[in-house]
Amino acid sequence: MSEVLVITPVKNSIETTLDTAKAIAASDVKVHHIIFNDFSTEETKAELEKNKGEIGYELVHLEDITDHPSPNYKLVLQVSQKKALDMSLPLLVIESDVVVKKDTISKLLAHQDSHQSSGLTGSVTVDEAGVVNFPYLKFKGRKEAEINTKRSLSFCCTLFSQSFLNAYDFTGLDDAKDWYDTFISSQALESGFENYVLMDAPVWHRPHGSRPWKQLKYKNPLKYYFLKYWKGLDKI
Repeated sequence: MSEVLVITPVKNSIETTLDTAKAIAASDVKVHHIIFNDFSTEETKAELEKNKGEIGYELVHLEDITDHPSPNYKLVLQVSQKKALDMSLPLLVIESDVVVKKDTISKLLAHQDSHQSSGLTGSVTVDEAGVVNFPYLKFKGRKEAEINTKRSLSFCCTLFSQSFLNAYDFTGLDDAKDWYDTFISSQALESGFENYVLMDAPVWHRPHGSRPWKQLKYKNPLKYYFLKYWKGLDKI
């Protein structure tokens, strides 16, 4: 029986996505993994279909259930919350630019089991050399195994407890936003839960590998902020 529902929203970036899926499949706990294809190219769609049986994930093409243009993170969260509650499982978001270790998921589950007040539990992100990187640079240099934090968690690799899923209904998420990491982190705290970042369960993160245009933030910040504000992309 699966111990957790794992979801991965995908928009192209097929190489990193397959790395993510293979790492999840190699975990030391049984998971139910769903990849949500958010209007990727036909080439990406074909590769996802080709590999689903061999790697072992369920594949949902959002084009089959909505005509709303990408990104559709709100819909993914809503569908996943319902599925997790129906399955009586916690929900783990692992994004398509993240590679977990064999014991990452079991560490997240064990921590949440031993902290009944937890709402969100995230893994710290690191680069290929194991150095803390974006979006958790704010915790770089911290030596604790775990951090109980009031600061926003990223959904790079974050576990939602069943208690929180029962307490907060994702159908109320704001249509005007694209991403909900900051908002849901705050909602968990406001609902009386505690949020944690595990420093002893790091995951390899290739920042914005799932959304390459955001690399402009570092390479061409003027163009990035033009797209962000003038074009209305990346609303948080």
